[in-house]
Amino acid sequence: MGHYISRRSLLEQDTLPQGRISFNEEAPPHYSSWRVDRGAAADVQANGTIGEVRVGMEVKAGAQETECQGSRQEGRRPSIYSSVDAVPHLEFYSNATATGRVRRNRPSLETLRKAFEDGDLSSNKGDSGTGHLPHVLDQGEEQDSAVEKTRQPVRFGWVTGVMIRCMLNIWGVILFLRLSWITSQAGVILTWVIILMSVLVTSVTSLSVSAISTNGRVSSGGAYFMISRTLGPEMGGPIGVVFSFANALGCALNTVGFAETVRDLLIEYNAVMVDDINDVRIIGTITVTLLLLISLAGMEWESKAQIIFFLVLMVTFTNYFVGTVIPATPEKQAMGFFNYRAEIFVENLFPDWRGSQGDFFQMFAIFFPSAIGILAGANISGDLKDPETAIPKGTLFAIFWTTLSYILISVTVGACVVRDASGNLNDSLPFNFSEPCDGLGCKLGWNFTKCKQSQSCSFGLANSVQVLSLVSGFGLLITAGVFAASLSSALAFLVSAPKVFQCLCRDNIYPYIDFFAKGYGKNNEPLRAYILTYFIALAFILIAQLNVIAPLISNFFLCSYALINFSCFHASITNSPGWRPSFKYYSRWTALFGAVISVVLMFLLTWWAALITFGIIFFLLGYVTYRKPKVNWGSSVQAGTYNMALSYSVSLSSVEDHVKNFRPQCLVLTGPPNLRPALVDFVGSFTKNISLMICGDILMGDSQSVMSNDKLVKWLNIRKVRSFYTPFKADSLQEGARHLMQASGLGKLKPNTLVLGFKSNWKECSPYGLEDYVNTIYDAFDSNYGVCILRMMDGLDITEELQCEANPAFEADEAIESDHSQNSGRESDNENTTNIKNDEIRTVFQNKQGKKTIDVYWISDDGGLTLLVPYLLTRRKRWRKSKVRVFVIGEQQTMENERKEMVALLQRFRLDVHDVIVMTDTERPPFSKNLKGFEESVASFRLTKGQHRGEGSTEEQRTECPWKVSDKQMDAFRLKSEKKVRLNEIIRRNSKHAALVL
Repeated sequence: MGHYISRRSLLEQDTLPQGRISFNEEAPPHYSSWRVDRGAAADVQANGTIGEVRVGMEVKAGAQETECQGSRQEGRRPSIYSSVDAVPHLEFYSNATATGRVRRNRPSLETLRKAFEDGDLSSNKGDSGTGHLPHVLDQGEEQDSAVEKTRQPVRFGWVTGVMIRCMLNIWGVILFLRLSWITSQAGVILTWVIILMSVLVTSVTSLSVSAISTNGRVSSGGAYFMISRTLGPEMGGPIGVVFSFANALGCALNTVGFAETVRDLLIEYNAVMVDDINDVRIIGTITVTLLLLISLAGMEWESKAQIIFFLVLMVTFTNYFVGTVIPATPEKQAMGFFNYRAEIFVENLFPDWRGSQGDFFQMFAIFFPSAIGILAGANISGDLKDPETAIPKGTLFAIFWTTLSYILISVTVGACVVRDASGNLNDSLPFNFSEPCDGLGCKLGWNFTKCKQSQSCSFGLANSVQVLSLVSGFGLLITAGVFAASLSSALAFLVSAPKVFQCLCRDNIYPYIDFFAKGYGKNNEPLRAYILTYFIALAFILIAQLNVIAPLISNFFLCSYALINFSCFHASITNSPGWRPSFKYYSRWTALFGAVISVVLMFLLTWWAALITFGIIFFLLGYVTYRKPKVNWGSSVQAGTYNMALSYSVSLSSVEDHVKNFRPQCLVLTGPPNLRPALVDFVGSFTKNISLMICGDILMGDSQSVMSNDKLVKWLNIRKVRSFYTPFKADSLQEGARHLMQASGLGKLKPNTLVLGFKSNWKECSPYGLEDYVNTIYDAFDSNYGVCILRMMDGLDITEELQCEANPAFEADEAIESDHSQNSGRESDNENTTNIKNDEIRTVFQNKQGKKTIDVYWISDDGGLTLLVPYLLTRRKRWRKSKVRVFVIGEQQTMENERKEMVALLQRFRLDVHDVIVMTDTERPPFSKNLKGFEESVASFRLTKGQHRGEGSTEEQRTECPWKVSDKQMDAFRLKSEKKVRLNEIIRRNSKHAALVL
């Protein structure tokens, strides 16, 4: 058996990986392969044998090259077809704008054809026969790699970057300062329900986050990035603002919790500065300022601080659980702690609502912020080594461990501590007591009845927020845990909010916020956004009420979770081929459930906050929808729109046509639409939001379109004309129009009316061109098309106007004049989107027509299209005040009866016509001057006497010049011609001041 080795293989034998080669002539050829992790599928390296084909061999090569070297080899190694072509590689498909690097491109088809025609496919150009283009790309890559070596940003794995960060963000002040109080109010059972409800929402949301984050590369921006790239900027923009604000509130919440703990310590040691509220404000302001300084130091320092906080929390939890089994001292028993007692656990199983906040949903609203930290890892997705793997794994593990800790703490504290205790050692009961005693404390040797009845108990689950310090083996470690939990959560929120807001500012969806998009340092830190977040958090820290801030945060985060789940659901149901998440453990229906339950909980918690949240969302949504930012992220909304359009188009195909649903669906022969704006504006006036409009551009011969298709579509959009643009190459106008009439449209969305401009140069143009124009009209009738020809006094084509350039000598003076003529109060309309040539040219159809008339000469029954067009025009704002006059042919004797008949007919058509005029003078002969003018205009198209007596026969002359008219034909059509001339006279007389004549 022989084998073939390419020239490139010989040149690169030294660079091939070493491996074992075994010959097996009977077995089929084997190719080397190896397994890769799903998350690292984009970094697969080939074994360097693509450039050769071997038969009867087995190659087992080791992948010992680094990732950078493998990437460079992929760019240099050609495919089997051509040494200029390249094998598939990730960088050919990556989004260049997301990374800021120049995108590497595969050789174009033109490059490959040129190389093939030159016969130089394997010449030694540049680098080992890869040609000049790959060599240039390799240089650029080496330069990029050199820059990357000098500036390597900090990247985190799934443990430190996601799991620990999420756990620290979930473990907040609610755990240490409110969980025991919630347990006393709701009981152990309902506390579990509250915990599991919160975890259900966050778990379903984390599954949706995992699916979205594994469907392509996740850049910085967290929840905003995922929602905006899935649902588009309309939904992503509002949620980016709300989510950034919610993270700033989260920072304020945890800072206030920290300040409350410090204040309680100051009260305990009689070191109060001002009073309870102002002390919280002072401590909170100092704390958030210190956290800001840590954040400004960079992500590396922030990550180290988070690890220290995590270690402190681990020690704190160990200290707490050990304390539950240490025998309680009399001092602790006086405060309500009795170690594990079955009677205490049974007593605390059921709720005991107290105070104005004694309600299940109020407890849920206060607890839910302790479960909202699941997006802490996703918010810094731009700083992760492998976001697609780290976010799902780290988030789910964080939810599991934090849920377990919440359940264990609620159970242990409910089994060890009574609800009410006085803290007075004198309340202990002697063996032989005779005083009245009521409650669980009596069975435990303590009489807390007096303080319970007077509601003066200072200790116990229902009265003290420092229960975990009481239960623990060493109380100061719980205080340290409170500090670590609150500060770590506050720090995580303080970092998350600027990262999300920076991504939003970079997308330039809202005005005046691009100032905060600037980043500094190797990690592109949003220092300006840090300062903004600091002041927002500071404003809410001054409220100094933990229970007031918590419900606001709950609504903002629930709104974010609802949109994240809806994003996953919407992306799933659109069946877009681009929706291919590598995380498979999700369901579209669980995502929908998560979205619905999040919205329901928003209104059940605090309905007024929910209304405010949705009001903000809808306001921001309306602004983005109105502004229409020019971004294209391949959102699921686009996929859903395609699905709906396809489904409706297919279902419409089975519906039979009915006269009530007739719409003039127009194929407009505009050529390049920007060269005939009046024709485009006229048809757009009566088809916009009503029917189909297609601008057909027939490119004859070797002519090319003046502008690219995208620019012409953009031109149409700027003029607010809802139309498709279809270029078509053909040898003649007739051929192109015939093919467009046959092939344009889809199903029932197919043109039924051909609109073209009047050929104003019919006297000077080539006879063949005129025949081509007339035959196009005949073909339209043969295809059952209606025909509409627009004629304007100045013509339709503005090509010559566009080619007339201004004299440069006058440009400076004109600019000065325009500057002086501008009023200071006028707003500038100069937008980046209006840079297309001649988009500012206005036509008569863009102006308000006032009370001018639309004259309709209904001289022959055409099926009603002549009446339908003016009706559709008068529905537009510019034509609303115009009056429609209908002219019909009649006799002098029966003029009034014919007028009444026409009025009755128009009323049955439900057409609002201002006046019906009967023309009784149509049978009069035209004026001789006008008739003579007509004969002179057609003189060049008649067969002269010399041609009649020429060498060839009449048939031969008609074959050579089919547009020529003989005297016999002229006599046959003389009466009809005279009537047309007479009609022209009537129109000129009656419709001199009309806005439009049909």
